[in-house]
Amino acid sequence: MTRVLLTGGSGFIAVHVLEALLAQGHSVVTTVRSETKAQMLRDTFPTYGKDKLDFAIVPDIAEEGAFDEAVKSDPPFEWVIHTASPFHFNITDTKKDLLDPAIIGTTGILKAIKKSAPLVKRVIITSSFAAVFSPQIGNRPGYTYSENDWNPITKEEAIQDPPSGYRASKTFAEKAAWQFVEKEKPNFTVSTMNPPMVFGPIHPKLQTLDTLNTSNQRIRDMMLGKMQDELPAAGVYIWVDVRDLALAHIRAAERQDAAGKRFFVTAGYYSNKELADNIREQLPDRASKIATKGGEFPEGYFEYDNSRTKDILGINFRSVKDMVKDTIPTLQAIGA
Repeated sequence: MTRVLLTGGSGFIAVHVLEALLAQGHSVVTTVRSETKAQMLRDTFPTYGKDKLDFAIVPDIAEEGAFDEAVKSDPPFEWVIHTASPFHFNITDTKKDLLDPAIIGTTGILKAIKKSAPLVKRVIITSSFAAVFSPQIGNRPGYTYSENDWNPITKEEAIQDPPSGYRASKTFAEKAAWQFVEKEKPNFTVSTMNPPMVFGPIHPKLQTLDTLNTSNQRIRDMMLGKMQDELPAAGVYIWVDVRDLALAHIRAAERQDAAGKRFFVTAGYYSNKELADNIREQLPDRASKIATKGGEFPEGYFEYDNSRTKDILGINFRSVKDMVKDTIPTLQAIGA
């Protein structure tokens, strides 16, 4: 058993990390923004007592010293898995709503660990393919993206629109983490997870149709008949199942050879057409309400190298078919 601090525990990715940690017998304290969120998680995992699942309230991760108390524990933490960061485009101020929480939240928790949690050895940070990918260059047919790539976005470009702000927030936050390790030389190592589109089952007690993670919204919309005429382009055509991503976080904490590395956690290609085909197969009574036109995989698209995730973390990725089959019932449970 390991004592683990998990930040942002009610988030889509984090709750799957939490579920996997609890199933493996670890003792977890997770940060949440409010007591209401804490109670929702208690209701989601009712069989675990306070010795296995406890909470620290951190209302605003962008505040100075936000994690100073959360990192203190008896017994002390050995791992920290930092998932808390905004991913939504419903914002009014890019710096305040996206950049600050991501960057200050990441550097803030690293400072707090160094200062007050000396027994922490492993820190795993949820970054994103957004910190790897260069959308300015387009689809780059023939190019292979890997952990060696960085999004070259600038601070000036970051404030142009919300999607640019999101990509910048993940890029700047991850760079700040690596710079912290290089400069401060803490007792712990850092590893980062860089997933693209993240699909998969939700926990119905934690989500509504209006609060779904951005990726799953397109499955919801297809199920609800909101894409009857033509399927839109996917935008980014690589993906991962949230359960595989959650396991990757834990394996990175467990395995010493994962220390100090980025992980491009992707199962490979998908398209909206493939999603739609699988939804129609699972829900034949709704097939006529899901467009068959559009949403194809584009001609000429970059390649990907996920060998580090497979080789070091030992992840065997789920298929689109299995992901859709498992996701649909969880969305039906909240009214889709």
